[in-house]
Amino acid sequence: MKRRKICVVTTSRADFGLLSGLIKAIQADPALRLQVIVSGMHLSRFFGQTWRDVETQGIKIDRKIRLRLSGGSSLENLNSIGRGMKEFGKSLSELRPDIVVLLGDRFELLAPAVSALLLGIPIAHIHGGELTEGAIDDSVRHAITKMASLHFAATEAYRKRIIQMGESPERVFNFGAPGLDQIHGAPLMTRRQVEEELGISLQKPVALVTYHPVTRERGSVEEQVSELIAAVKASGLIAIFTMANADAQGNIINRRLQAVCAENPERFKWTPHLGHRRYLSCLKHLSVMVGNSSSGLTEAPSFRMPVVNIGDRQRGRVRAQNIVDVPCTKSAIVEGIRHAVSPSFRQSLNRMRNPYDRFHDGRASERIKNVLRDVVISLGFIKKQFQDLN
Repeated sequence: MKRRKICVVTTSRADFGLLSGLIKAIQADPALRLQVIVSGMHLSRFFGQTWRDVETQGIKIDRKIRLRLSGGSSLENLNSIGRGMKEFGKSLSELRPDIVVLLGDRFELLAPAVSALLLGIPIAHIHGGELTEGAIDDSVRHAITKMASLHFAATEAYRKRIIQMGESPERVFNFGAPGLDQIHGAPLMTRRQVEEELGISLQKPVALVTYHPVTRERGSVEEQVSELIAAVKASGLIAIFTMANADAQGNIINRRLQAVCAENPERFKWTPHLGHRRYLSCLKHLSVMVGNSSSGLTEAPSFRMPVVNIGDRQRGRVRAQNIVDVPCTKSAIVEGIRHAVSPSFRQSLNRMRNPYDRFHDGRASERIKNVLRDVVISLGFIKKQFQDLN
């Protein structure tokens, strides 16, 4: 029997952590043949050459496509997409997959999405239907939804929104977020292991700080990161800072955060790449998350971790009760941290459930893999019809 070829595209340490369960499920199914393309931040020295994490897990990389991302200007990122479309077109023509799998809303995913569309290769999209009204990711995500033939939403609200966009209900599935599977699988690191790995003590409250550019607010990154740094300093917390992504002006954030860590090594630690298991372990053992990362809304609720969500980047996403929304000002962030780490707020989260973990059994990736294996691919699979709402 001819094995169906499933090509998974990963462009960063973040999406690989979310895709790793699906990749391994495809790899283990004798009816499927896995193809993997790594690109984007994975291949950047500045972002840590994280393509090695893929190979470390015993996953064969079929193609490496360099986009020369730097987190600089919007024009540089636009040039990267243009370069990527040429290289993705060539690679997909050679690999000839039956389905291409894309996750999320990174701007560089436009390159494989447009390439697959023009080559007539069906796209399966994970995490569509979501909203991030403060970032261009919102438009990228919706554009990929309209190019995709299969959709794997993370909540029922997102599934309904994809259908509202005209997609056939039979092609839209809600299995929850596949990145949560690891929480139910292999055990995470112990508190002591986290301390040893990061070189910090967890005897006092420690914050995990991740801040990405708000790409619909041009020219405000310097002011935003200044307010964030001032607030974390004023909070009195020890903090682990992680790297911003390759969005325009992300390099400004990273330079500022690296500098503040170098100036205050006794309180602040710069850890660019935690890796998925270590990152989840930090969510389990640290006291609070501060910033504007989507993981505060998707993964942190599984650990009942308080999250101080800054600004508009994640505005529109489904939220659990662990989120404390604040504007990007020093005073608001400090007050948000004070509220988030208070015993009363933490106690209020004791019975909270994660809205992104539908079945709570760690098998979202397996369910997605089964659909990819069993779906009938015909001419009508790519030739979509717009489904009007009743």
